[in-house]
Amino acid sequence: MNASRLRRIVRGFSLLELVIAVAIFAVISAVAYGGLSAIARSRAALAAEQTRFAQVQRALGVLGGDLAQAVSRSVRGESGAELPALQGRADAIEFTRVGFANPLAEARSNLQRVMFSLDAGSLREGRYAVLDRVPGTRPDWRELLPGAGSLRLRYLGCDRVWRESWPPVEVLPCQADVAASAQLPRAVEVRIAPAELGEIRRVIELAEPAPCRVDGSRRPC
Repeated sequence: MNASRLRRIVRGFSLLELVIAVAIFAVISAVAYGGLSAIARSRAALAAEQTRFAQVQRALGVLGGDLAQAVSRSVRGESGAELPALQGRADAIEFTRVGFANPLAEARSNLQRVMFSLDAGSLREGRYAVLDRVPGTRPDWRELLPGAGSLRLRYLGCDRVWRESWPPVEVLPCQADVAASAQLPRAVEVRIAPAELGEIRRVIELAEPAPCRVDGSRRPC
């Protein structure tokens, strides 16, 4: 084998070949990095959406859980006037619920007055320490859902008619034997509209008040 043939066999890559190889590797790396970056962004966005949806679910769960325990117990306001067991507008609701935990066996009722309203776009929950108030009584507020967007409420009466407020102005024949202040709707429709998720609607059914008979009369327990 002559010297010229040996030199051709052992010759390495030329500069042009190295440049082409490096360019190809750079293109492949850029494509791979772009794909991985897109996957990472998608996973981060999905995780944020899941976290936000879980936050909305928790807030609606608190509201729904309290409404499911609503009872026909009116209260006295700060001025001494009687407030209905459930008092609702299109953008706020206040009612009495059972199940106020008392692990220390304090001398207090197991009923609690709660309210929900929208403040600066956030859904807030307020809870009173007492049922019948005195002047200066204020609820303890906490932010339940920041960025709720809006809050719309409707109330379904025993006559199967949806209303924007509760209790109804007119006397419902199907609840004529129940005091107006003790009447509860059959269900409450809740609509919120977080910007990231759009409008969310939930209908919460309330337990019907159990009838009690006292001196031949029929009233909620």
